Amino acid sequence: MAGNSLVLPIVLWGRKAPTHCISSLLLMEDASMIVTGCHDGQICLWDLSLDLEINPRALLFGHTASITCLSKASASSEKQYIVSASESGEMCLWDVNDGRCIEFTKLACTHTGIQFYQFTVGTQREGRLLCHGHYPEILVVDATSLEVLYSLLSKISPDWISSMTIIRSNRTQEDTVVAVSVTGILKVWIITSEVSRMQDTTPVFEEESKPIYCQNCQSISFCAFTQRSLLVVCSKYWRVFDAGDYSLLCSVPSENDQTWTGGDFVSADKVIVWTEDGQSFIYKLPASCLPASDSFRRDVGKAVENLIPPLLYSVLDRADKQLLICPPVTRFFCGHREFSCKLLIQGDSSGRLCIWSVPDTLEQQDGAKAGLQTTTSVSLQEAFDKLTPRPAGIIDQLSLIPNIQEPLKVTASVYIPAHGRLVCGREDGSIVIVPATQTAIVQLLQGEHMLRRGWPPHRTLRGHRNKITCLLYPHQVSSRYDQRYLISGGVDFSVIIWDIFSGEMKHIFCVHGGEITQLLVPPENCSVRVQHCICSVASDHSVGLLSLREKKCIMLASRHLFPIQVIKWRPSDDYLVVGCSDGSVYVWQMDTGALDRCVMGITAVEILNACDEAVPAAVDSLSHPAVNLKQAMTRRSLAALKNVAHQKLQTLATNLLASEASDKASCGNLPKYSHNSLMVQAIKTNITDPDVHVLFFDVEALIIQLLTEEASRPNTALVSPENLQKASGGSDKGGSFLTGKRAAVLFQQVKETIKENIKEHLLDDDDEDEESIRQRREDGDPEYRSSKSKPLTLLEYNLTMDTAKLFMSCLHAWGLNSVLDELCLDRLGMLKPHCSVSFGLLSRGGHMSLMLPGYNQPVGKPSYDSVELGRKMSITEGLGKGTYGVSRAVTTQHLLSVISLANTLMSMTNATFIGDHMKKGPTRPPRPGTPEMPKVKAPPSISSHAAQGQIKQ
Repeated sequence: MAGNSLVLPIVLWGRKAPTHCISSLLLMEDASMIVTGCHDGQICLWDLSLDLEINPRALLFGHTASITCLSKASASSEKQYIVSASESGEMCLWDVNDGRCIEFTKLACTHTGIQFYQFTVGTQREGRLLCHGHYPEILVVDATSLEVLYSLLSKISPDWISSMTIIRSNRTQEDTVVAVSVTGILKVWIITSEVSRMQDTTPVFEEESKPIYCQNCQSISFCAFTQRSLLVVCSKYWRVFDAGDYSLLCSVPSENDQTWTGGDFVSADKVIVWTEDGQSFIYKLPASCLPASDSFRRDVGKAVENLIPPLLYSVLDRADKQLLICPPVTRFFCGHREFSCKLLIQGDSSGRLCIWSVPDTLEQQDGAKAGLQTTTSVSLQEAFDKLTPRPAGIIDQLSLIPNIQEPLKVTASVYIPAHGRLVCGREDGSIVIVPATQTAIVQLLQGEHMLRRGWPPHRTLRGHRNKITCLLYPHQVSSRYDQRYLISGGVDFSVIIWDIFSGEMKHIFCVHGGEITQLLVPPENCSVRVQHCICSVASDHSVGLLSLREKKCIMLASRHLFPIQVIKWRPSDDYLVVGCSDGSVYVWQMDTGALDRCVMGITAVEILNACDEAVPAAVDSLSHPAVNLKQAMTRRSLAALKNVAHQKLQTLATNLLASEASDKASCGNLPKYSHNSLMVQAIKTNITDPDVHVLFFDVEALIIQLLTEEASRPNTALVSPENLQKASGGSDKGGSFLTGKRAAVLFQQVKETIKENIKEHLLDDDDEDEESIRQRREDGDPEYRSSKSKPLTLLEYNLTMDTAKLFMSCLHAWGLNSVLDELCLDRLGMLKPHCSVSFGLLSRGGHMSLMLPGYNQPVGKPSYDSVELGRKMSITEGLGKGTYGVSRAVTTQHLLSVISLANTLMSMTNATFIGDHMKKGPTRPPRPGTPEMPKVKAPPSISSHAAQGQIKQ
């Protein structure tokens, strides 16, 4: 795809929600959204209503490691910006309104906490990010550019900072940063509100450094109610200090070996602290901790460890009490003027969010064990399960098994753009080859195809005895490989070579002692023998070089003691370099299979850095910078959008056609545009998850392909008998490069191919149902391993028009104009979605946001329209409103795409999405479990001339 194209993602999530093991949590200031980061690097946005109902809206992709902290990052209330940081030192600035990544950077240090500091310079408000983590200072970062401005340094015993808070002063222009180091030393820095430019370049040293003996400090909080107290929570006790001179007022040890993980002030005399197993406790502070009390500071200097404040409430943990793989994350939100509720929010490893509303008046409970009831609790999987119909997977219709509710999971995928085919490996060991556009149409759009068993046309390959773990199509990585070969690896320790044209199994490699985890392609400059190999990595810590030409393993490296993390190449020295999880590096000679050396430490890092890494990409790079949408673009009128979009794309296409037409006019065989209009990328948020498939539509490439095919397509007017004689004399003004006789032959060939495809694919080996095949496999029948040798025809009906049909049908704003909807359905052959389409947005550096299914479901009160109608709005009725209600950036991209594509289709001859192949072929009973749908009115069977006239209207 072009690097600067308009690329729109559409995602097929499937029925199983992605894993979201929550590692950090943030509630936006206006309480309209909760942001959670997870250990796999994704960020989830959850809409929160005034009634405390939660609806997951989008997943943000871009981080490569666990999210360690989240913070707000905008001084203006109009902008909803957040900043996220990961274990690998990455920092991203996001606009959470539309999921756009605005800025990103990578530092050599890991942040474990970020706090936003807002100040005023003249009349302008600015923001800084105060970051601490695995380094002995506090970094002050510009909130807009993510540039490190200066540092808060320690003169006395510098060490890593455990936690930090900012104390805002209402009386003076000086604010205070209070932090506790990992060794239990409290440090104080003074920062002025009127930040001078001089301070932005020079380091600031601490004003005070005092040991308070708080090891394993988990959090530090300032009391906004009294402006005098600090709550310091450590793993085995929590303490209250006077913020004036940092003297100890109160100390409470944990009970029953509980481990505290944080706390905050609920009011002037109450604190809430929580444990690593998800429980929370509210304590009433003694009078000596309250500045308004006569006995304030009465116990300073005394042994106050024995004074335990009374426990008011025990806020019990999760309702289901399920075992969690890591401690939940808990945060307390104190409320503000617009949203006065006090909320306790918790996110856990199952992707569940729980909210407790903490009342202002709390009374002593008998036994102190009465808990607050959970106000709201929802997980990603529950949100998926509530939707009707369920979120679609890429080949769900082909993966439904009788008597089993859930379809077979897709565990590995590879897309072959040259053939428009998607190859999906499933959990039962089978591999399905299917046209990508056809299967996406089945899952997303209504039509008679939903009731046709065995549709879309597909091929099923059977040979593995268990789950497919990885797939590789070597030819699209390097043309030196045979384009027939598809390579698959499975849990059954085997690697299989398939012929994708015939569906035949060519060879099985059984050289590993563990499941196959990776399949890689060696770089071009290896030896001739290695160039015809693929590299396989297995969970038994072994690496193999498997020759596709010789059908044997030419090298097996199996002495590694720890899991393999990285494979690198040094072709000039004939070395294959293996990096393991313990930091060791093994250097192998590829031709002899001998271990050259094994090193650890700094030398190992140097060796890895010196290697020329071959990056085998199964598909083209998807890191497309999004189209530069200027602020002015969103303010332009529809007409201006139309002109800008179409002028840019049409001019490029026309120029290409003009240059190609002059060279190819004699034969009428224009070469295909090198960029693919559709790419399919499989992603996993976690290795245990099934594949999620993202369809990337390149609008510019699609328009160029449409116009290229238009220029090479014969004009049907020439083929009609009355025009045949006129056409024999010269060429047609419409730009057809084929003579009438040749066009007639071509039409006949295409017609025969379509008939053959329908007959072949609809009567494919799917006739034998999954149960009988499974039974034969369990009985040890050797025949189940072989596939039918019928040739697999890889000619699409019309891949480009299918792509345009899918794209336009998904983007059209259904439900906003009923007359236009009818025209699109009856005249143009477009199809209405039967579920809400999950769109996405690409932004800088390959960062991406993907809408979760049900993102357009309202949270809280029903919409005005549905109240007025007095009935529940159906899914399809709200499609258009959901489409154009996502965000300004997404709406702009959709308008640009729809207008540009519509103008292109109107300029073409006989452009229609009504295809003959859907009208023919035997209708078969639907499979058990196929979603029910009302009978769809068949598109009218009208002649091409009549259709052209109606479309032009």
